[in-house]
Amino acid sequence: MAKAGSILITGANGGLGSSIVSRVVSSGLGSRYHGIYTVRTPKGAEPVRASIEKCNRRRPQHTYDFVNLDLSSLDSTRACARDINGRVADGSLPRIRALVLNAGYQESTTLEFSDDGFDMTFQVNFLSHFLFTLMVLQSMDKEKGRVMVVGSWSHDDPRNKVGPVSEAFKGMDTLFSTTEALARGTWSTPQEDPTLCSGFRRYGASKLCELLFMHELAARLAKDPELSNITIAGLDPGAMSTGLLRRGSWFMTTIGAPLLRIGAVATTYFSPNGMFRTTDKSAADALRASFDVEGEKGKALYFNGSELCDTSAEARDEAKRGMLWTDSVGYAQIKAGDTALAHWQ
Repeated sequence: MAKAGSILITGANGGLGSSIVSRVVSSGLGSRYHGIYTVRTPKGAEPVRASIEKCNRRRPQHTYDFVNLDLSSLDSTRACARDINGRVADGSLPRIRALVLNAGYQESTTLEFSDDGFDMTFQVNFLSHFLFTLMVLQSMDKEKGRVMVVGSWSHDDPRNKVGPVSEAFKGMDTLFSTTEALARGTWSTPQEDPTLCSGFRRYGASKLCELLFMHELAARLAKDPELSNITIAGLDPGAMSTGLLRRGSWFMTTIGAPLLRIGAVATTYFSPNGMFRTTDKSAADALRASFDVEGEKGKALYFNGSELCDTSAEARDEAKRGMLWTDSVGYAQIKAGDTALAHWQ
């Protein structure tokens, strides 16, 4: 049976990513849509592949491909996007109905840089997703396509002012001053602050960049005569116990993460859209935001779990959106012909 389109998920082998894949396969989406699941290395695909095949043995229905995408490399990002575009163009892959920008990276007391010279958190969470999205727009379903950004409350909302994370944002009115400071890792360094707060601030700033991009892309798509029906949504999935925490402190990785995993079951039951959630709950919310909610041209929808909400005022700041976009076009070396978006400059 011909598929209605493809679901493309970055970071498909991560905690949330693998839960989204499981939801796709076990739901009606699995039979209707082809899966394009990106992983950093072929080895990373095996647990997810085994899970898919277990479901397919009971009820063969879901076709899928794993593709290699290392978001710490702009060259890898370009190569992956070109491969997908080529396969959609020749008909071997269905057009992309939902692009889920899920892959993430978080540090605590370290500061790593990519071979491209960027802060790893900035590049993996934002810059490579920026490049990848602009390139694969040509392969989107131009009538029903949706880009879904996995955001985070760490980008700046009231939850940053309570609990153990409050120290990270104490006295701060903004996370974005210049793109260069975030891109080159000169803001919130471990040398300035050797605590866990330095890395968490950079993570929050990278998520802010994703949401600035989300709003700006929605506005630019609305003006595009060919792509204006593609809509944008974002999701705050809450705090989850996933591999994203593996670069945290000893306490977080050995004690905190298991406690969070257990506690999230109870907190999700009593407060489904509260601070702590299971990956299964957030996976359901991700697919709902990708498929079940009607989009609006020129406006990005943002959800806190299953509830429609607003991003921070900073994420909607038009001047910062424009600055980030212009700088990122330069960082990613985007040129004419790299994207189908008419107003990409």
